[in-house]
Amino acid sequence: MIQPGANVLYGNLGHQYVTLVRGEGVYVFDDHGRRYLDAIGGVGVVNIGHGVPEVVEAIADQARRLAFSYGGLMDNEPRQRLARKLQAWAPRGMGQTKTIFTSGGAEANEAALKLAYQYHWERGNRSKYKVIGRWQSYHGNTVATLSMSGRTSWRRMHTPYLLDFPHIQPPYCYRCPFGLSCSECGVACAQELRRVIRQEGPEKIAAFIVEPVIGTSMSAVVPPPEYYPLVREICDEYDVLLICDEVMSGLGRTGANWGIDHWGVTPDIITTAKGISGGYVPLAATILSEKVWQAIAAGSGHVMHSTTYGGNPLACAAGVATLNYIEAHDLVARAGRMGGLLLERLRELQQESPYIGDVRGLGLFAGLELVLDKATRQAPPPEWNLGERIEIRAMEYGLLVLAGVPGLVDGVAGEHLELVPPYTIDEEHIEFIVATLHRSISEIFAEQLGAG
Repeated sequence: MIQPGANVLYGNLGHQYVTLVRGEGVYVFDDHGRRYLDAIGGVGVVNIGHGVPEVVEAIADQARRLAFSYGGLMDNEPRQRLARKLQAWAPRGMGQTKTIFTSGGAEANEAALKLAYQYHWERGNRSKYKVIGRWQSYHGNTVATLSMSGRTSWRRMHTPYLLDFPHIQPPYCYRCPFGLSCSECGVACAQELRRVIRQEGPEKIAAFIVEPVIGTSMSAVVPPPEYYPLVREICDEYDVLLICDEVMSGLGRTGANWGIDHWGVTPDIITTAKGISGGYVPLAATILSEKVWQAIAAGSGHVMHSTTYGGNPLACAAGVATLNYIEAHDLVARAGRMGGLLLERLRELQQESPYIGDVRGLGLFAGLELVLDKATRQAPPPEWNLGERIEIRAMEYGLLVLAGVPGLVDGVAGEHLELVPPYTIDEEHIEFIVATLHRSISEIFAEQLGAG
């Protein structure tokens, strides 16, 4: 008998995938009727919960009237409304913004790369084409966005295709890559940006791209307070654009409109996806500051980038409805409150468990780093595959958590878990998340250590 998913090319061809058939609030249900608390929000996508009637009706209403129009030829009302909405959400320092829409985070970051170069091109600086990224970062799986990314395990196979883009160390205070303490470091991880710009030649560097709170490659690493103000200063010094990849951290997840807002810094370009439509349709956005789009307007006047589905009315109607729902229910503030409680309970769990070395995050964007010894911060051997095993065990107990991509320590070792639940979770859900994590982590470590 052929299995139902036999014709799907899964990410892990040796894994047996659960088939989901329904979602309701913070829960999803499989084809056997089992219920799971979706503490990963469909990998940071489902921010307002499953099955929200207001969004479903907005999509249905728009589909009845106009499902598609090609944005390169004509405009549509939902695209205009969503762009105005994002203007209201944008940091004030960006001025009058203009937004180009796509269908996913990688596309949004690809657009940011190309438009950053066009900004310099229009101003006569046509040698400024390189984008600096950070190691243990992720910006997408196209060749260009993977070139900007620092996720070594995903880059390795595709190295022959990747662009020659430089990378710097991440702001990873738990394991400082420079071997320094916070009191003596002088924000060396940010100072490295200046060194690499000078080493490569400022005339070659177009932009620096960052995840304000680092995502699945490091599970919610939060830079120190001084980091982004210094980064902004360095970028301005060398005429380098600052691109904030807010695909995961944007639109309220951290308890602020944008992750970068916690540092009071204004980016030149913001990219966002995932939560912009709550997971109801594929949608992403690249938001240009007035400085960037005005340079294009004053030059050729033509944006040299577009996508077929970008800005289609159906997706944009879902985006407007999602942001309206977040505003109407004050969910940005709720994400901050519930996130504070979640992090508090996770830090209590950290005190109880010998295997949780670090808990970090902002709002409902939280991460746990797993260790064999808290004192030495020894990482488990990669071949133990602890993160994925804990992910599977938690699923058996009705909880969806996300195993971060291994390699946060040195590009190879380092196991971590990530939580990015809907903004609508409550205290009872948080207690279940923490208790189930404790049970799953304890059991998997006991089984591994007992076997070996």
